[in-house]
Amino acid sequence: MTQRLETAVLLVGGDGSRLSSVTKGAVPKPLVEVNGKPILHWSLSWLKRNGIKNIVLATADKTDPLRRYIESEGNPGLNISYSPNPRDSGTAGAFKKAIQDYVSDPDFVAMNGDELTNMDLREMANKHFLENPTVTMALAPLHCLFSIAELDARAGEAARISSFKYGHHVESIPISIGIYIFNQKILKGIPENGSIEDLLFTDLAQRGEILGYKLPYGEEWTTVNDPKQVRIATNKLRAWYDK
Repeated sequence: MTQRLETAVLLVGGDGSRLSSVTKGAVPKPLVEVNGKPILHWSLSWLKRNGIKNIVLATADKTDPLRRYIESEGNPGLNISYSPNPRDSGTAGAFKKAIQDYVSDPDFVAMNGDELTNMDLREMANKHFLENPTVTMALAPLHCLFSIAELDARAGEAARISSFKYGHHVESIPISIGIYIFNQKILKGIPENGSIEDLLFTDLAQRGEILGYKLPYGEEWTTVNDPKQVRIATNKLRAWYDK
């Protein structure tokens, strides 16, 4: 029998404080519009295209506006559940409660709700099922927002600068993009609150239980945390889908 992913848990409880100039405090972060649609629309559409049927939204205290948005859009063809959690529970507590209450699948997607990508999730799933780790973590090259100075061959404490690169992708430095595939065995290790990245992932990595999956050529990712990233994400989405 072919293994496939059918369920995803999304952390969507953010208030978007760094987007206050865009939201004016009026809408939760997942409902901030990018390329004419809320971030949540793009996340759900991407998951649906990749075969996901069941969505658990870990909403913190944002359940009502998110539910109203989902209902106003009609039936998006997804089975959506809502998992409120205390705001101080962190990513660990939010994931733990949502998984305990709503997820029975042996393997499932877990992700931050402000990540946008055109990656083929099914290819990542194939690697996960083949290797059977506790976590498979999607990775992309570091996109450095600063000027990278290239030095000549005599590099030392003082060296001539030969060129600059701005907005450069540093292929040798892979970073987590906040999209994971979890196996249910992760549940016993997730803390009740705090950061899952700080409190669990380091320990799992030291035990060899995290598989890194690098996005292939042509697949990209961006996040939405400030007004500049809204503009970047808008351009990315247009390149990915407006063809």
